[in-house]
Amino acid sequence: MSLLHRASFFISAARLDQLPPAGAPEVAFVGRSNAGKSSAINVLCNQRRLAFSSKTPGRTRLINMFGLPDPLNPEEPLGFLVDLPGYGYASVAHREKEKWADILGGYLRDRPSLAGIVLLIDIRRGVTELDRRLADFIAPTGRPVLALLTKADKLPYGQRVRAVFDVRKQLADIGALNTVPFSATERIGLDDATAQIENWISPKVVP
Repeated sequence: MSLLHRASFFISAARLDQLPPAGAPEVAFVGRSNAGKSSAINVLCNQRRLAFSSKTPGRTRLINMFGLPDPLNPEEPLGFLVDLPGYGYASVAHREKEKWADILGGYLRDRPSLAGIVLLIDIRRGVTELDRRLADFIAPTGRPVLALLTKADKLPYGQRVRAVFDVRKQLADIGALNTVPFSATERIGLDDATAQIENWISPKVVP
């Protein structure tokens, strides 16, 4: 069984100071609203409703943490998956956008237990201006990034290969970047993404 399949809800936080003290490794999921973030978390964890997606894009306003128990000591977390608020939805008020930007920036820049970042990009849209700005922010932190190109089943294989090349080129400033075409419905890229995330959480644990 994959380590991720043991995930369970841990806490929701509206502010950074509501998060638990930094400790076990954390993997953050971040992406534009409607990029398929909740679907990706659910299929990676082999659960249907672990992460909830709002019917109205941009309405996920909380940081949601999911605990991964230590197989040798289930009472202690081995690590966490962190679902950050989606960004970039047009109808959200400017003040709310600024608030979310502060939360995203503060977490990605200052969280000492952040082991890796999963950046979700709709493969059909490619790297948007908002994705580019987020990447510009991430690059100086030195955090490793897994770019999941979601909804890969919507493109034929040849176009997927081209999309991977284009994203790698546009996000070249991120030194530790792994790019994987991904589909929650067809389970494309699931094994590669799982292996990367598990390695961030605990390189010594074998699924």
